[in-house]
Amino acid sequence: MIKLGGESLSTIRYSPFEYPMVNIPTGEVELRDDRVKSTWKVTVNSFLLAPVPVTAELYGWFVSKSVQSPSHPQMPVTDVSWNDAILFCNQLSKHSGLEECYTVSSIDESIICNWEVDGYRLPTEAEWQYACKAGTAGYRYGELDDIAWYDVNASGMVHEVAGKLPNPWGLYDMLGNVWEWCWDIYDKKVYDSYRIFRGGSWAEEARGCGATCRRRSHPTFQIDDLGFRLARSLPGNHPIERG
Repeated sequence: MIKLGGESLSTIRYSPFEYPMVNIPTGEVELRDDRVKSTWKVTVNSFLLAPVPVTAELYGWFVSKSVQSPSHPQMPVTDVSWNDAILFCNQLSKHSGLEECYTVSSIDESIICNWEVDGYRLPTEAEWQYACKAGTAGYRYGELDDIAWYDVNASGMVHEVAGKLPNPWGLYDMLGNVWEWCWDIYDKKVYDSYRIFRGGSWAEEARGCGATCRRRSHPTFQIDDLGFRLARSLPGNHPIERG
């Protein structure tokens, strides 16, 4: 069970968990693509973001409906594809009495997101980077060993969530531990349906654990250092997505 204190947390209750969300304020973020040497600015409207990645306990309860906890319940769930994460968001929304964000197009089977509803979803790339930086100006929001599990200090394995210091907005594991899927397509013309993931992982070198580091893969891809984090839209606040 996740129990994190802080005045900015809005606790959402659902059996058998209590799941908090952090209210992220409106602001602006500059994204960049080093591959093509381009930068662009995005206005990020206020939204809700989970303080930790989705855990094995939470994921297992909704996906397998198991009454038994996994062996490491508070570790981030891994080996989940982008498609798996989308399905989970809809499952959790339905269980929580919220409107599902995602539908499959009857035309080409692509995933469509309704940004206006109140259900769980993946953050956009802009939302993720803006929340990760939390008003800081550098590549990281603190000293790497203090805030992240990465190849030097992780002993070759994933760790329980919230084991390192949070960023200034109370978000844990934004860097290191597990990469996190975002909503956005990386480059439709070059990589077709490849989706973006952010943040670095327990297996990543230090240079890969930074707020602006971008990676991508096919939406069916899954690996032992890739998970995801939940977001929700606030009424009237439509995020600006790229891709």
